[in-house]
Amino acid sequence: MEKNVQSAFQFESQQLKTFAAEINRQRTRLHSVPKYRGEDLTEQALEDSRERNRKNLAIAAKEPYFGRMDFKETDQEEAAPLYIGKAGVSEGESGKAMIIDWRAPVASLFYSFTGGEEEVYYMAPEGMIEGDIFLKRNLVIREGNLQRVVDTYEQGQENAGAADEFLLYRLGDRKDNRLRDIVSTIQAEQNDMIRASRDTALIIQGVAGSGKTTVALHRLAFLIYEYREKMLADQMIIFAPNAMFLDYISNVLPELGVGDIQQTTFSKWALLKLGGRLKVQTADWQQWFEPGVNRAESGSKEPGRVKGSLAFLNAMDEALQLFIQNGLPQKDFEPWDGMVLKKKVIENWYAEEFRDYPAVKKRELISIKIKQWLSNELEKIWEKKVQKEMKTKAGQRLRAYMKSWPELDPLSVYRQLLSLESIRAQLSDEILQQTVNYLRKRVAAHEDLAPLIHIHLTLNGLERGERYHHIVIDEAQDFSPYQIAMLQKLSLKNSFTILGDLSQGIHSNIGIHAWEEIMPVFSEGKLAYRELERSYRSTMEIIEFANRVLSAAYKPAVLAKPVFRSGEEVTVTQEDDPIAFVKNWISERKAASASSLAIVCRTAKDGEEYFSELQKDGVDVHLVREGQEGYQGGISIIPIYLTKGLEFDAVLIVDAEAYNYQHAASDAKLLYVGCTRALHSLTVIFSKQASTLIPS
Repeated sequence: MEKNVQSAFQFESQQLKTFAAEINRQRTRLHSVPKYRGEDLTEQALEDSRERNRKNLAIAAKEPYFGRMDFKETDQEEAAPLYIGKAGVSEGESGKAMIIDWRAPVASLFYSFTGGEEEVYYMAPEGMIEGDIFLKRNLVIREGNLQRVVDTYEQGQENAGAADEFLLYRLGDRKDNRLRDIVSTIQAEQNDMIRASRDTALIIQGVAGSGKTTVALHRLAFLIYEYREKMLADQMIIFAPNAMFLDYISNVLPELGVGDIQQTTFSKWALLKLGGRLKVQTADWQQWFEPGVNRAESGSKEPGRVKGSLAFLNAMDEALQLFIQNGLPQKDFEPWDGMVLKKKVIENWYAEEFRDYPAVKKRELISIKIKQWLSNELEKIWEKKVQKEMKTKAGQRLRAYMKSWPELDPLSVYRQLLSLESIRAQLSDEILQQTVNYLRKRVAAHEDLAPLIHIHLTLNGLERGERYHHIVIDEAQDFSPYQIAMLQKLSLKNSFTILGDLSQGIHSNIGIHAWEEIMPVFSEGKLAYRELERSYRSTMEIIEFANRVLSAAYKPAVLAKPVFRSGEEVTVTQEDDPIAFVKNWISERKAASASSLAIVCRTAKDGEEYFSELQKDGVDVHLVREGQEGYQGGISIIPIYLTKGLEFDAVLIVDAEAYNYQHAASDAKLLYVGCTRALHSLTVIFSKQASTLIPS
């Protein structure tokens, strides 16, 4: 067996040299061709093709491929070795595929086929292609050097456990400060989600570490490849929980050759949509994570839950439509004494002639229509001096008349709608007054952004090209149904990837508690729900510990199932001098070659105190703050609520006291999030009395 492995390694090493030489030859040739910048359409198309090849070859030069599959089509005599990489590469002269793009139809077999008696086929544009697989081989290439060859399937041979062995090898890699692609280790259930239909809203409930975000990013890359004539990268958008998380995932899409996708947070996107003349109130957001805050799981009376509900959306929609219908001045227009344009005539223009236009456009068109009417009436006045006087007076009265219309600014309209009985019935007097006070200062709470976007879209309508070809919503359990409904209005063909984990729903004051809350947003038959239960991030010991933390005060629908990757036991210890312990822990972890460390605190204030103490002793650490846009890696001090979505080689949770993490579902979720950030090592310390959530 060892001889076969050695022989395979030698063969693949030689193959790699051959491929690398051809890739370098093509790169040299393409870079010798000057870039075309003229106006000729044919030459522009040729230049676009050359530029795509340049990008593909640049990707292939770093890591030409990661897999080989020997596949024999039914009507062929011999199996053909297919090398699969991040980017497709063709042979220079023949045009024959030298490296298969991982998104190509035939490459799906590399991920979905697990051996045995299962049928082997894939769907190509020309129809179903059947055949047999003789070999599946995983290869690790770094810096142009072949490092590992693992045959995960060989027809007629026993390869049990080889696929898991290779997966564990890749999962054992140390982390840096960026999320990585998973093209070499995509699992069968992930592959199905990545290749799901483009016109389906796909909801993915995935446990911590199941690869939800990475699946969504790879799905974007697949959709651009599969529907390259219909879906454009710059018309796709990713909504993430915060700017730091966007920085953390920023390398994946460029590595996959699709770097033009928009990436933002809902708040930032909404503020831009609303013209940038508004600020978001953040104090309540941060106070939500203070220890001891009553975060009742029902959350039925939380203003964020009420304002974020579909019931509130429906009430707002009815009120908004009524506002628009009654949006005309309730009087005739009199440009000068003795001349009248009847209110009923204007109402008819508004309701009939311009019925298909949004309110802001209607107002503009009514103004133009009145000016046309005025022009006709003024032409009937023969005396030029009188005509000029009437024109001046008519212009003044028209400006006054148009100002008498209700203001169509979203903030102003929202304030007016909040005074209606149908809306007041939804909210308490205290929340109503607080909301109005904020809006007067051009400030909005986070939960007010969706209603404001609703008003903006209704008043202004959608411009051409404003719809997105695909929308990704990450950490969707922290979005409200109202927010998702507004994004659905901007979706072309209902194309969504919605991913999250209810067990990590730490924003229960604004987010959803069950996926059924958002399902009515989508048309019947245009929605698919999938679950990812396996956690690939953490060791068995960490996942089992985290599951016990979560289950102590919360009953999750799905518990994470770890892959068989064992590591060191989770350490829980009482420490009288936490600062000294942290310093020793950092030294030990660095000695163990951990490159990314996280010291996880309960609050931002706690983080600042630890940061100050460690800096005094010259420890090189980074303090992660709310609103931070960049993630630096290395040693991070971070509030627990900002850790979501991130990964670290080793995690130290400090101050795990009973008063910091009470026996409540919300605190169990929060502590679960902190625990599941660790890939290889998790340590929990407390000073006086440990939280009852922590397993003894």
